[in-house]
Amino acid sequence: QVELAESGGGWVQPGGSLRLSCAGAGLSVVDFGWNWYRQAPGKERELVAAVGDNGGSYYPEFAKVRFTIARDYEKNEVFLQMNSLKPEDTAVYYCNARNLWGADYWGQGTQVTESS
Repeated sequence: QVELAESGGGWVQPGGSLRLSCAGAGLSVVDFGWNWYRQAPGKERELVAAVGDNGGSYYPEFAKVRFTIARDYEKNEVFLQMNSLKPEDTAVYYCNARNLWGADYWGQGTQVTESS
């Protein structure tokens, strides 16, 4: 049974940093493309960062420079490093794993709150 578990969320001051982790159980990080999404209250879920199984990454404009997605094959985890956080980054952050054969797994989410 596949399970994804996010951790690392919490409260952070303006301009602060957080490192979110997504631990995968029942699958291997190397076999999937990985995404981080977020959903703020009253808004649709949006893509934050993506890394393909070939290692190529993608960031929407708001996340470029500030956010970095990375995989740790030894720990079987995926990370999202977030720097220079802003109030509009407040949201629940979800990790997502997908492969070419239709597998699509989601974690339960971790809350990130940026507040002064």
